Amino acid sequence: MARYSEAACRLCRREGMKLYLKGDRCYKEKCSFETRKGKIPGQHGAGKLKKPTGYALQLREKQKVKRIYGVLEKQFRLYFEKAEKKRGVTGHNLLAMLECRLDNVVYRLGFAASRRTARQMVLHGHILVDGKRVDIPSYQTKAGQWVELGAKAREIESVKNSVETAAGRGIPKWLTFDAGAFKGQVIAAPAREDVTLDINEQLIVELYSK
Repeated sequence: MARYSEAACRLCRREGMKLYLKGDRCYKEKCSFETRKGKIPGQHGAGKLKKPTGYALQLREKQKVKRIYGVLEKQFRLYFEKAEKKRGVTGHNLLAMLECRLDNVVYRLGFAASRRTARQMVLHGHILVDGKRVDIPSYQTKAGQWVELGAKAREIESVKNSVETAAGRGIPKWLTFDAGAFKGQVIAAPAREDVTLDINEQLIVELYSK
């Protein structure tokens, strides 16, 4: 499957906000989003910006959310279609499904400093769900399930550092975390207020509803 392999910091500058794609680096002063704030990447980035149209705003919002969660277009569209069929607000359903992805849960628990790293950990078989190894990043976790690190992953220095700094990044209230046991539990479905990033999901609903 094709994945974006260029400089991740360019994506933050393009979307005009931190997407936290580089882990702990995003919290430091040397983060390029801070040092080059307001400069859109590309040869025309320094030019005069035009006022975006309604469609452009909707498209940028979709691109932003895709990049935050590391999802490609076809998969993102499938998430939206499933969200439409579920009871409740479509936009809220969409964000809840993205939050429940296993790679995102691994990141949110603090096992990895970024969602990209969390995805690699899942693919490499370092993550157990209810005691069973799961290597599918898009696996949908459910309330009551336990997510924990495999024995080998617990010895990786970068993982240890990430777990130690997890409290500073914050654990969402729909998850519980036991740092000593390297495990956490999904205790409820994530609510809209649990997604603290600056996201306007209604723009995405409007884009796909045309």
